[in-house]
Amino acid sequence: MSTTAIVLAVLLAGIFLLLESAKLAAVPAMRQAAAQAGMTTTHYRLLGALEVAAAAGLLLGLRITALGAATSTGLILLMAGAVVVHLRSGDPVTRCLPAVVVGALACAHLVLLAGGR
Repeated sequence: MSTTAIVLAVLLAGIFLLLESAKLAAVPAMRQAAAQAGMTTTHYRLLGALEVAAAAGLLLGLRITALGAATSTGLILLMAGAVVVHLRSGDPVTRCLPAVVVGALACAHLVLLAGGR
């Protein structure tokens, strides 16, 4: 596994561990975001738990490449879903950018794993 793939895995895991723990804690900003997206706080917490599990999958994927690839694939789909939810909720396109960037990073990670670099 290349150094770039390792850096991307750790970066993505860090992003999800830091930001998604706020979903699990249901901080006010996250509760508001859930309501705007038409989700309950419970559903938003479940989403946060899945994203924290994805962080674990990325880190375990440093040892088990297939797990890292599966996790990156799941994150790409999850971020595509996030873009759709933002757009359907009437959010401006700029609110989709974090999901687009994270999805692109996950895509780059997957490509690196598939290429064996």
